[in-house]
Amino acid sequence: MAIAVGTLCYLTFYYVPQLDELGNELSPVFDVIFPLFVFLTLFVTFCKVDFHQMRPHCWHIGVLVAQLLLVAVNIGVIFWVEADVEQKLLWEAVLTCIIGPAASAAPVVVGKLGGNISTMTTYVLISSLVSALMIPLVFPILEQAEHVSFFDAFLIILQKVSIVLLLPLVLGWLMQHFVKNLCAKIAAQPNLSFYFWSISLSITTGITVKNIVHSSASLFLLLMIAITTFLLCFVQFGIGRVIGRQMGEEVNAGQALFQKNTALSIWVAYMYLNPVSSIGAGCYVLWQNIINSLELWQYRKLRK
Repeated sequence: MAIAVGTLCYLTFYYVPQLDELGNELSPVFDVIFPLFVFLTLFVTFCKVDFHQMRPHCWHIGVLVAQLLLVAVNIGVIFWVEADVEQKLLWEAVLTCIIGPAASAAPVVVGKLGGNISTMTTYVLISSLVSALMIPLVFPILEQAEHVSFFDAFLIILQKVSIVLLLPLVLGWLMQHFVKNLCAKIAAQPNLSFYFWSISLSITTGITVKNIVHSSASLFLLLMIAITTFLLCFVQFGIGRVIGRQMGEEVNAGQALFQKNTALSIWVAYMYLNPVSSIGAGCYVLWQNIINSLELWQYRKLRK
């Protein structure tokens, strides 16, 4: 429903000329409320986290190694097809869906699936730092972005991650220790973070549809990006599940490798690569959330 609402809202504003002025007025509003709802999603989640369980686990290493190998293979393919512009754009779009960190909302979904929120939160923090190092190192090699240095890019990415992840984490810890009554009331609302996440998803979907509508890429390339990122979802999900199954953390490891921070991936694609490559992360967010919805539906069905 969140995906449908985001799509319909954007297309309505796009095809109805009378709404152009209202759309221009609302655009900066959405720029503010989007990170706000991401923040609220995580803040509510962190009010429930057991911080004593937040320590590195073996499955963290396994998933990170798998991500690094997938990135290395993808880079090799990009250099192999470099002469073919459309092929290069396709694999750059795929790279944005692999190199990005685990989604900030992954602990929310893991909690709804009966996984361990605390260990998932730890992985999101580790994954964010690893991606903050990899992205500014790898992307300028593929597309020479001389206007941004490695150090500047690292700081910008780290700042974005900190605002949406570290700040609500710190506030959640402070709430648990110093405002216990209010924290308990927030934690007692089981679906609050899920609904905040749904609003964020609607906004992200609208942005994705906008990028597709205004893209200069051929229809064939857009279809190939959509199909390839759809298959990539199952590849990353399957690899994560296999790793987790060996270590007793199948749900966590599967979501950790599969569920990506696509908002950050879209931003870095615009910063470093051809803007068309950002459509990869845009398609991926739709596929991953459809799969997440099916997972949640199946989990609830089995529990009844």
